[in-house]
Amino acid sequence: MAKPIVAIIGRPNVGKSTFFNRLIGERRAIIEDEPGTTRDRLYGESFWNGRDFTVVDTAGLLFGRDDPDLPSEELARRTREQATLAIDQADAMIFMVDGRDGLTTADREVAEILRPMARRVVLAVNKCDSVERSLDAVEFYELNLGDPIPMSAFHSLGTGDVLDRLVELLPERPPEEETERHLRIAIVGRPNVGKSSLINRLVGTERSVVSEVPGTTRDAIDTTIIVDGEPVTLIDTAGIRRSGRIERGIEKYAVLRALRAIERCDVALLLIDAVEGVTAQDTHIAGMILDANKGVAILVNKWDAIEKDNQTFYEFEAHVREAFKFISYAPLLFISALDGQRTGRIVQLAREIQDQRLKRVPTGELNAFLRQAVLDMPPMAVQKGAHLRLYYAVQPQVEPPVFLFFANDGNLVHWSYGRYLENRLRERYGFGGTPIVIVFRSREKKDKDS
Repeated sequence: MAKPIVAIIGRPNVGKSTFFNRLIGERRAIIEDEPGTTRDRLYGESFWNGRDFTVVDTAGLLFGRDDPDLPSEELARRTREQATLAIDQADAMIFMVDGRDGLTTADREVAEILRPMARRVVLAVNKCDSVERSLDAVEFYELNLGDPIPMSAFHSLGTGDVLDRLVELLPERPPEEETERHLRIAIVGRPNVGKSSLINRLVGTERSVVSEVPGTTRDAIDTTIIVDGEPVTLIDTAGIRRSGRIERGIEKYAVLRALRAIERCDVALLLIDAVEGVTAQDTHIAGMILDANKGVAILVNKWDAIEKDNQTFYEFEAHVREAFKFISYAPLLFISALDGQRTGRIVQLAREIQDQRLKRVPTGELNAFLRQAVLDMPPMAVQKGAHLRLYYAVQPQVEPPVFLFFANDGNLVHWSYGRYLENRLRERYGFGGTPIVIVFRSREKKDKDS
């Protein structure tokens, strides 16, 4: 089930990034006084009053202001364009204004953009860190976007009131599907890498279309097909495709749709362009798949367009593996959606990955594995000279596989030992195409009086 998306909108330097960091509980956005610092979108997970949601920190909306790197007119056009796309994708928005500066012309211009979607907007007046400034927030009623809520992101004052109002605006959770669950595959990637062509190839090659119904992602269609007698749902993110040149801001905003699709799928197929090679946008989307703990395969499309010699495949494979070394477990498949080269293997590959996500290691076998792994390499502690022991292990969860290792002090285990155990698990049991979650816990000490 996809989480609702909440976009933080406003002009530059009103404190959006500070509030974003507060919501996700870490300092990910860069905080600077210069307008326009946040040009790339940042995404994080947040929770309030029983609701999970994805929060997006957008670039500040500029209206003809000077910029040290770009012409002000170009920067203003691009940021407005990106904000419009964010507004279109978001389920709710937090419109932030500055209580110290008071109502500005730029605030009015942003409000004009948001007013048609007023039912999805929370008006947050930031930097109200005193009673006087909280009282001054009433001037923002002029924007006609509901009650202005005074707050201070820096001091964490009034943020709960903003979030209470936000949760009221989030869409209701859809009822759980009563139909039999089957494999859900998302086709994700940058614009113009061939997602639409691949969807059409998968749907049109000896397969019957069962249904085409709107998905939870705007402009996306979920298509259920029958492959070898079993249903498979393809989550199409091809709504981001556009003819002609892709503007830089539009391309970066494609990740909003990809984010929703990834959350709803079991296995994500990351499509990259063999002609262009691996880009930062490709690795960004791969990171989103990893963060969501979904199954993944990397499909190198347009392989037919590459001039080849005896070393081309090996050189390109090494290039891709190096770029995606943080998901080294992902299978790699070279395809051509245009002429169908190897596309017949795609659904079966996704099924194999899902089988790995559902794999469970019996507890007795897992502990025999642990004893041998510890014998081959004793656990390393983060503190030099600390005594560390691993006692036993269990696998409490699948999709993705989660392994709990109990120690005398779980906080002492060095991160590299977790990597070692993961590698050993993959050598022994496979788990291709799926992340493995390794957790170390401290075993509870027995009561001395027992």
